[in-house]
Amino acid sequence: MKDTAYTHSADASTVEEALAADNHQGIVDSEGATALAMQNTLLTPRFYTTDFDEMDSLDVSSVREDWDKLIAQMKSDPNKGHFKKNEDWDHVDWDGMEPKLKAEFIDFLVSSCTAEFSGCVLYKEMKRRGNNDDIVTLFQLMARDEARHAGFINDALREAGIAVNLGFLTQKKKYTYFRPKFIYYATYLSEKIGYARYITIYRHLEANPEHRFHPIFKWFREWCNDEFSHGEAFALLMKSDPKFTETWVNKLWIKFFLTAVYSTMYVRDHQRPVFHAALGVDPDWYAHEVFTKTSEITKQIFPITLDIENPRWQRGLEAMQRANVDLADAKANGKFFKRIGASIRAGAAFIGLFTTPANKHTAPASVRLEPAY
Repeated sequence: MKDTAYTHSADASTVEEALAADNHQGIVDSEGATALAMQNTLLTPRFYTTDFDEMDSLDVSSVREDWDKLIAQMKSDPNKGHFKKNEDWDHVDWDGMEPKLKAEFIDFLVSSCTAEFSGCVLYKEMKRRGNNDDIVTLFQLMARDEARHAGFINDALREAGIAVNLGFLTQKKKYTYFRPKFIYYATYLSEKIGYARYITIYRHLEANPEHRFHPIFKWFREWCNDEFSHGEAFALLMKSDPKFTETWVNKLWIKFFLTAVYSTMYVRDHQRPVFHAALGVDPDWYAHEVFTKTSEITKQIFPITLDIENPRWQRGLEAMQRANVDLADAKANGKFFKRIGASIRAGAAFIGLFTTPANKHTAPASVRLEPAY
């Protein structure tokens, strides 16, 4: 008889069990979805590699009390069994879905699946290579969660007759090398902004259920709480060594990653106007809500937050969005000079965003937070 621990990734206790589960196997090889996930652009999720030896040398002794509490919470596994269909999963009429909405929603699901699986691959590799029990344990737990999330999204995609070939991605997608500190900044922000995105959509649909056009949004509260916990772990990793957040150079890097993550989200979301209209969400309102939540959260560890209320900030986002639209048109139609011009405009817009004065503050002595939205 088959071991029931492997029947679905939601029930798995480890990343190895999750990846061996039925819903990670026998995937419909949807070439279009997998090709979309294979893309490497400034706006698509990437697969990362790093200096695992340097990461393995981290010492969390200075944050031991908070660290042990977080690891105990993650080991208790409150979301085990959650990420799979149940009686709350409504029927989805994929064939009757408005074509543009279907295309943009599939793009959203494929992008989300790729991002979740990217985290799983990175965390699993750290778990495989490391000898530091604190770090290995953390990355095993995070890889488990990300494998569950990716498997659940692929469950949703299968209903549309497609899915991402995750095994193919692992072998063939290009990997980008990031120094460990860049992994900390980027992944911390990715997890925290992921929390802010999911909880904002969840609360909006809780108040406006008529806009919930797919059942997967019902799972977003527990989902975003996983993202929150992962972000807490990276906050503690950065807190364990003051140089990550206190040197002048690293403060510039923090500002760079804040600017890059926020502006990328803004541009990417504006590429899905029909999707956001179906949710009843204005992309500009949504961006400001997410940036506000993320900025408040990141005060736990970062010494600066971006001044998102500065009129220069919104103008810069809009300029970058217009440049991105023109760049996509130039690429699609082979307009070389227009492509160069749009790229220059996008770069200038980013510089304008990056050089907008930031808000400075002092991080608290204890970085630990709990979800509050």
